[in-house]
Amino acid sequence: MTDETGGREGPGVAAWATVLRVHAAVVPKLAREVAAAGLPISWYDVLLVLNAAPERRLRMSDLGAAAVLSREQISRVVTELEHAGLVERVPNPDDKRSSFATITAGGRSRLRAAAPTYIAAIESHFASHLNREELSVIATALGKVLAAEERSGDAGASRSG
Repeated sequence: MTDETGGREGPGVAAWATVLRVHAAVVPKLAREVAAAGLPISWYDVLLVLNAAPERRLRMSDLGAAAVLSREQISRVVTELEHAGLVERVPNPDDKRSSFATITAGGRSRLRAAAPTYIAAIESHFASHLNREELSVIATALGKVLAAEERSGDAGASRSG
């Protein structure tokens, strides 16, 4: 591949382009399969993050930083989940300006029901193409990038979804 100036790109650009292409190829397949199991992928992501959180709840701002959705999408998705009875918003007693999103028993049940489909889709469309060592290298390498970006404080500021 060449850049807009006609020169060869470096390994960083090539690696990034591959990450984006893999994301574009795999995520729609995961989304279709999870949707067939009864949850839009955006709902699954929010429920997964909430279920793993301490006390199964997060401040909305923390949920926005932890989920794979943009912060702008979080409010809409939480509202949809509330209407479906899968999440509740609970006022923060320590800060009246904020609230917690809390997964409900129904949300946990729907998450558990869709989890085998999600895990099987990851295996089928991603992990099955790699060996254990490759999976470990990818997880370690991308984990370093994520940790550095989260430390910089800008990790979710410009996420587009």
